Amino acid sequence: MKVWSADPAPALQQAFAVIAATRMAGLAICNPALLVEVLPFRRTAEGHWAGLTITPWAINLLCLPGEGDWPQLAAGSKHDWHFPSGVYEFIVAEEASLGSYHLCSLFSPALEFASHEQARLTALAADEALFAAPLAAPAPQALAGRRAFLGLAR
Repeated sequence: MKVWSADPAPALQQAFAVIAATRMAGLAICNPALLVEVLPFRRTAEGHWAGLTITPWAINLLCLPGEGDWPQLAAGSKHDWHFPSGVYEFIVAEEASLGSYHLCSLFSPALEFASHEQARLTALAADEALFAAPLAAPAPQALAGRRAFLGLAR
């Protein structure tokens, strides 16, 4: 198993650029407006790496092994990863140049994007939301205060 000691984004950028130019070139599921771009990855609380990739065929959230425990699962298996914003289901994938990684598809195919910048802004927003704590429910007294303000409290 390949363990990443530093941000895997540069290696992912190179691997997906090769895939885009070879195996995926000319396929109908590819959006010609999109380029391959890998946003910087960050370490999770468990010590693995997580980040987003933009390709002409998809916007995906990926997890790659870093420090910490990494589940040894067969390609195609599913695994749940915990983030500050919640729990997400990933599919185990393998690529010769990358080793095993986990993939959570956000947009596949990514045909609804008119430009790469639109896809990039979407990926950046998803990245920010992924690592954000969930919104807390309002305290009961705050809710009552809003109801009173609206004339709904008794």
